[in-house]
Amino acid sequence: MRVITTIAELRAARAALQGTTGLVPTMGYLHEGHLSLVRRARAGNDHVITTIFVNPTQFGPSEDLTRYPRDLPRDLALLEAEKVDLVFAPDVAEMYPPGFGTFIDVGPIAAPLEGAARPGHFRGVATVVCKLFAITSLTAPISGRKTPNRRW
Repeated sequence: MRVITTIAELRAARAALQGTTGLVPTMGYLHEGHLSLVRRARAGNDHVITTIFVNPTQFGPSEDLTRYPRDLPRDLALLEAEKVDLVFAPDVAEMYPPGFGTFIDVGPIAAPLEGAARPGHFRGVATVVCKLFAITSLTAPISGRKTPNRRW
């Protein structure tokens, strides 16, 4: 398993992978739900990329980004056991460099959902997911159902 922290390095590593590639985007602090997605990606693809990035753009001003749990060594051990090929774990400056200003607005669909309580949340999620899809040139995105139950 290779851990990558820059977009340029990820693009080069991805270009070297032959066959299909599944992407499992996460914010880390992995649990069985994440690992089941990794297994599904592994079963249906030649390669698996997992991302670990706590995305600040999906946190509102009254939400505590600093309290979001992080344990990269533990996450990497879990992903290595699942035989993930590449882990992309960039820092915020790599994903949102100075001058970055392009965002995805999902429009009114977000209003009745969690967007009502967390304005801007879906804008941040859509933006980072779009960026990750573009960076990884994936064959198959793998995602699960998100639940509102937060334990952090």
